[in-house]
Amino acid sequence: MGNFYTNERNVQIVLFLLKANGIKKVVASPGATNITVVASMQNDSFFEMYSAADERSAAYIACGLAAESGEPVVLSCTGATASRNYMPGLTEAFYRKLPLIAITSSKSSSMIAQLVAQVTDRTSPPSDVVKRSVLAGIVKDEDDEWDCMIKINQALSTLKQNGGGPIHINLETTHSDDFSVEKLPKARIIKCITGYDKFPQIPSGRIGVFIGSHNRWTDEESELLDRFCASNNAVALCDHTSNYKGKYRVLFSLPLSQDNYIPKLSQFDLLIHIGEVSGEYSGLNCLQVKEVWRVNEDGEIRDTFHQLTHVFDMSESNFFEHYIKWDTPMSDSFLTSYKEEYRRILNKMPEIPFSNIWVAKQLAPRLPESSVLHLGILNTLRSWNFFEIPDSVLSYSNVGGFGIDGCLSTLIGASLVHKDKLYFGLFGDLAFFYDMNVVSNRHVGANLRILLINNGKGVEFRNYNHQAAQFEEAADAFIAAAGHYGNQSPELIKHYAQDLGYEYLCASTKEEFEQVVSRYLTSEITDKPILFEVFTNTEEEKKALKMVRSIESDSSMVIKKALKNAVKQTLGEKAIEQVRKTFKN
Repeated sequence: MGNFYTNERNVQIVLFLLKANGIKKVVASPGATNITVVASMQNDSFFEMYSAADERSAAYIACGLAAESGEPVVLSCTGATASRNYMPGLTEAFYRKLPLIAITSSKSSSMIAQLVAQVTDRTSPPSDVVKRSVLAGIVKDEDDEWDCMIKINQALSTLKQNGGGPIHINLETTHSDDFSVEKLPKARIIKCITGYDKFPQIPSGRIGVFIGSHNRWTDEESELLDRFCASNNAVALCDHTSNYKGKYRVLFSLPLSQDNYIPKLSQFDLLIHIGEVSGEYSGLNCLQVKEVWRVNEDGEIRDTFHQLTHVFDMSESNFFEHYIKWDTPMSDSFLTSYKEEYRRILNKMPEIPFSNIWVAKQLAPRLPESSVLHLGILNTLRSWNFFEIPDSVLSYSNVGGFGIDGCLSTLIGASLVHKDKLYFGLFGDLAFFYDMNVVSNRHVGANLRILLINNGKGVEFRNYNHQAAQFEEAADAFIAAAGHYGNQSPELIKHYAQDLGYEYLCASTKEEFEQVVSRYLTSEITDKPILFEVFTNTEEEKKALKMVRSIESDSSMVIKKALKNAVKQTLGEKAIEQVRKTFKN
């Protein structure tokens, strides 16, 4: 049997992506740890290989090759101190912006600092030696493979970002002796497109623009997205942090979060990803996407949907302007279908219990024009994403770090900018109490409106579809953190708010809510800031979420889920996973 490629999957990914990017020049230094990668290259006539026994000299040889040829050059060395000798040459490459790829082979990173021979720590190279350093770890499962593929693509894309420069790939090895792989298995190629590159052609089929959390849009930016959608029969998938208010906005959470129904509208041939983090979990999980293009001036690979193929290192405006088909008649058939689907499911929504979702349904369409909305993460944000708000209302949530700390403070900081504008904030009790000290800040203005959903715990952990649901009431003690902060005391926040100069409102039923909500929503700036406390309970919160996510149902999905659960209970999760792998292979 002849020698071909190693069976080490991480090495295969590196080789495939080097070849896909046309990178063929290699300066290899001798060693044992890098045998799997060097021998695989040696067995492939694509690679143009040179040998250098001294790693310091090898790096400078690579500098000369790169500068003279204008091509990227690969360096390969073994473990121990070999990689340290690359530093002078890589420093030269860094300041000359030469595209060197230092592949330093190593044993498992778990051996670092464990007194294992020939293992050195390469996790923190000096800042002016390489522009990016990544670990291509040993691949044991699909997640490892995805991680390796992303990191190698990220590193290779850095070769030409911001003028270019050297990169580092620390390549782990198991010292495999198996070189029987005759053809390199494919790996996903993620190409970085700048304004100087040839733009790929938009595929035919369903096109969507997924907008994560996004800063305020200018009129020009919004108009360009409108024109792009019109000329490509596309829709813009939004949640309340997206802040796009143009014609092609669709609020996707309600139709895409149904437990037993997946609409055909969730299928996209191309999804263009703009903006930052989205807190709309359920909709993300339901989308079925063939290909994703990310557009962002940071030029970074962010593979949120695990289908990324292109990153456009440019402004959104430049991207959309390029793909507007000016001579094509405008069409909005996809938009019409999407909005009809949303309205159809919304109109079927039953009367839901008094809960965070019920409050969102009442308040969302009635918010005063041109006000600003801030939402607590997870349960509150999800509840509001089911319902549209007025076009003139901008909305935000702390989805960047996605923690409960700081939600109130962010709201109050925003409210200080425009004293003549109303700022609404809605938060669960854990988020509120976590940040309640800011309520007493002396700069708080009368334009502030806080609504506290007080259910006495982190009710998210008691929802029917949460991992902690299996513990039922036992989850309250330490998972859902029940019983803190006055244990739904009807007096605690009332006195706190009133003593701090707030107008206090409260409700424990739908009837009580309706009696005072008009005061909370008044479009006039009142004499005092308003704090509205709404008391709900766990069972009604759980029931409301399940009802909203069970509006539409596909009988075939229900049957499949029942069969899957039956098999899982009989065979167990490990057996199911083994069967899945068997069929995949």
